[in-house]
Amino acid sequence: MVKEYSILIGGAAGEGTRRAGLIIAKLLQEYGYYIFIYDDYESLINGGHNFSQIRASEKKILTHSRGVDFLLALNNETVARHKDKLNKEGVIIYNSDKISDCEGIGLPVEAITKELGGKPIMKNTAFLGALGKMLGIDWRIIEKVLKQELKRGIELNLKIANTAYEQVETLVKIEKLPSNECPLLTGNEAVALGAVQAGLEAYIAYPMTPATSVLHYLAAKQKDFNLIVFQDESEISVINAAIGSAFAGKRTMVGTSGGGFALMTEGVSLAAQAEVPVVVVESQRTGPATGVPTYSAQADLLFALNSGHGDFVRLVVAPGDTEESFYLTGLALNLAWKYQLPAIVLIDKAISESTFSFDENIVDKVKSEKALLWNKKGEYKRYLDTKNGISPMAFPGEPNAVIKGTSYEHDEAGITAEEDASQITAMQDKRMKKYDALSKEIDEPGAVKVYGNEKSDKTIIFWGSTKGAAIEAAEKLNIKAIQPLILQPFPEKQMAKALEGVKTLISAETNVMGQLAKVLSCEGIKVDEQILKYDGRPFLPEEIEDKLKNLI
Repeated sequence: MVKEYSILIGGAAGEGTRRAGLIIAKLLQEYGYYIFIYDDYESLINGGHNFSQIRASEKKILTHSRGVDFLLALNNETVARHKDKLNKEGVIIYNSDKISDCEGIGLPVEAITKELGGKPIMKNTAFLGALGKMLGIDWRIIEKVLKQELKRGIELNLKIANTAYEQVETLVKIEKLPSNECPLLTGNEAVALGAVQAGLEAYIAYPMTPATSVLHYLAAKQKDFNLIVFQDESEISVINAAIGSAFAGKRTMVGTSGGGFALMTEGVSLAAQAEVPVVVVESQRTGPATGVPTYSAQADLLFALNSGHGDFVRLVVAPGDTEESFYLTGLALNLAWKYQLPAIVLIDKAISESTFSFDENIVDKVKSEKALLWNKKGEYKRYLDTKNGISPMAFPGEPNAVIKGTSYEHDEAGITAEEDASQITAMQDKRMKKYDALSKEIDEPGAVKVYGNEKSDKTIIFWGSTKGAAIEAAEKLNIKAIQPLILQPFPEKQMAKALEGVKTLISAETNVMGQLAKVLSCEGIKVDEQILKYDGRPFLPEEIEDKLKNLI
């Protein structure tokens, strides 16, 4: 039996449940557990209902689960919404100052906080102390974690936590596991760090949930990373500023969600035509237009693959966890500069804002790779037609070089060539040679991953944030699971290898149209059944398992 705990803490926006959830996770991490945190919140500053669900396991996990062992309720709404999730031996620990009619363990967290002179938000600290005692966590561990995580009022918080700690009994004795050294990272933090590892020099963005924390994280660390971090006035300004930055020789990345990326698409076409390397992080959320701003979907796949106008080369990668977010963002930055093209890192809220145990062994696999630069001999031609279509780059300020960038079709020097039909054809052929070279490079082991029973003829195929739930379900049912990490260029050879022997292919994704299934059909791959979810929430392993049982 896998040693595992699931804890949910809920309350209104502004009550600090997210921060409390992270501290709970760090307490469990101290005992050697791998962590996953799912944060659920409405687009409100105060009120509504927010919760964090922390899953701690002796094995690596990438998603939360249906059941809850401990439900920490700051208000009645938390009990009403989540009591049905309680496992058989599950316990509700509730704020008895606000909740009276509840089966569970009541704790006067507000009274404790007030009596000791604390601020209202410190009632979370009382909950943390009580939960720690109930789990059998040594007080010294709780003290250590609180001192690490709280920046102000440390002594008062410790007094509140200890008071609550002394008022409850131990319910279970959490087993200490061999220590794992995995730090906790959100998907957005992993994206940011992967880009930095690959040589990122500038990050430009306009805030848009759920990509905003990439901007906040890099802005806070720009001196440490020697970065230029800039918040521009709009997404249109962002993409054009990024093209200017990259044209001047700076490795540049931008971040947004679907609505912001819609405004960037003409700029993406410009980057393709001018052969300027730019990386776009597109973190998907639910619905067209404003949609549901703080919830998740995988509904921008077709948009990303077809973003911009005209025929051009782009790279689209889709990570499914923090390690892949780190690695694939670094890869996108390196390949964008190698092939001088736009690259898109397609994630979603479920990856961006969830917290994972991060395996640091991936870090050494990303390095900043050199781009092809002009050798300073002869006349410089920005769009020199080479064997593989990649032209040597030079940047403004280079002596003896006239450096052009243009949105028009052009000749090798960058001079407009709209009157010359053969030149128009030649330049489009040149750019497609880059696509051919890129296609060969990405279609190697690692572009498609296989999990579960590799010999099974029944297979689930998924992408992005559905990874954790799909793999758990596949392993439970002893079937194969396939994950493409690169979606453009499509890794034909690796996908064909992964599909060998498959008779029944079932796709799973969080959108209403079955977008991955449509992409696969364009590649001649028939999906037999689809498992779709489109309520803004990511899949749970149990949901996919139940659906698969009915289908296979």
